[in-house]
Amino acid sequence: MTNNKEHTISLLVNNQPGVLSRVAGVFSSRGYNITSLCVAETQDPSVSRITLTSTADADFTEKIKKQLDKLVDVIDVADYSGPSFIHRELMLINVRVAADNRLEIMRAVEIFGCRIVTMNSDHIILEVTGRKEETEAVLSFLLPLGAEVMNRTGTIAISLNGMQTVA
Repeated sequence: MTNNKEHTISLLVNNQPGVLSRVAGVFSSRGYNITSLCVAETQDPSVSRITLTSTADADFTEKIKKQLDKLVDVIDVADYSGPSFIHRELMLINVRVAADNRLEIMRAVEIFGCRIVTMNSDHIILEVTGRKEETEAVLSFLLPLGAEVMNRTGTIAISLNGMQTVA
């Protein structure tokens, strides 16, 4: 029996065409699935941060780190799993509003701390930010109330001690 857990990996990479493809290739060639992926420039536009999650066994991080470190455009690789890191994702949810669910939707906004992005007489778009478990709880609550479309960023993370910065 394998003891798989979710790992959050943060990479600093040169902001060049093809880098993301090569990083994804390292995962796929070793049989690992990327379950979430977020890429954006850092404060230095020549450097991007790739934050991804993958579920694997305990020695996954060291194996994958060694392979990623071999890529020319990879500057740094760090395991952002665990309590020393803040993990968040953003979710946008479009919910159909009707007379029989309006109060429950507004209650969910209050309880879960959702932000109303826009609304009209028959739809409301909510923004939810939190840990994956929190955003999934909001979605589970809203699905029976008429949540029709959902889009999420996937996990992003930052170190509590300020490490892995661009020099």
